[in-house]
Amino acid sequence: MASSKRKKILVAVDGSQQALEAVRYVSLAASPGSTDVVVFHVVTRVPESFWDMEKEPGYQYRLISITEWEQQQQQLIQEFLEEARKVLLGAGFPADAVKVDMHERQAGIARDIVAESLHDYDAVVLGRRGVSELKDMVLGSIATKLVEKIIQVPIWVIGGKAHCQKFLLCVDNSEGAMLAADHLASMLGERSDVQVTLFHAIRGFNVFQQVFGRSIGVDRENEWKEKEEQELAAMEKALEPVLDNAQARLTRAGLDQARITRKVVKGVTSRAGAILEEAEREGIDTIVIGRRGLSKVKEFFMGRVSNKVIQMAKEKAVWIVS
Repeated sequence: MASSKRKKILVAVDGSQQALEAVRYVSLAASPGSTDVVVFHVVTRVPESFWDMEKEPGYQYRLISITEWEQQQQQLIQEFLEEARKVLLGAGFPADAVKVDMHERQAGIARDIVAESLHDYDAVVLGRRGVSELKDMVLGSIATKLVEKIIQVPIWVIGGKAHCQKFLLCVDNSEGAMLAADHLASMLGERSDVQVTLFHAIRGFNVFQQVFGRSIGVDRENEWKEKEEQELAAMEKALEPVLDNAQARLTRAGLDQARITRKVVKGVTSRAGAILEEAEREGIDTIVIGRRGLSKVKEFFMGRVSNKVIQMAKEKAVWIVS
């Protein structure tokens, strides 16, 4: 059964189109009747060093341009914030559940957002890239900092257009994966239109074959393949209670069991790659993954897997849950 406690979501925006898509995503993902949304913008003023040029008469025209730029930026962000507010109100959020916060920059854009995230939020949401014309090779610089620094609350990184119906929950026998399941259940338990796939990828044991090739001999190669199939089957069977646990957490929150599926793929060379392939093949909107998995000895999903997923899933929403 879904929790009666109101959720609280922080949406960090910079005036970019992707930031508006992040707002739209929240309007689709969150329940208007039980969620408060704070649209948070850090106001970036012209650095004080620019005003030192006032002492140089030859730079007066530049100061005028800077002043005009600052005024124009303020007008644009005000228009953006009003548009963001309208998106949420249009989705059914009550006016008192939507707060727009133009925050004067203090320690820095990323650090100010991190500081705000400490105020009892259930999720922090941001666009994958911002206003820079240099589109992200990996992530925008602010997004990268926030993904690294915000570890006490789940963070949603939104890429591409806002869609929020098909979810891929990456599952292993770790605390991080179960926290991800709980977060998904908590945020979506009241929705009846979502589809969730519980997904696990098991790596293959073909490293020796790749290294030694045919030099190992046909008999030994067949022996290794048979051993691999046995090991993979045993790992898949051992995963069943884990999938049962994750599914139970979702259904207890109110998700329809008929809309939950399970999938295990075996023998993959890259777990992050397998996650992205599944998301593309099935038209998944959102990937949900724990920040860290199990130990290096037994892990299925480590921090490096979640890192690869967040870097590769440029047109998806990715929830990273700590």
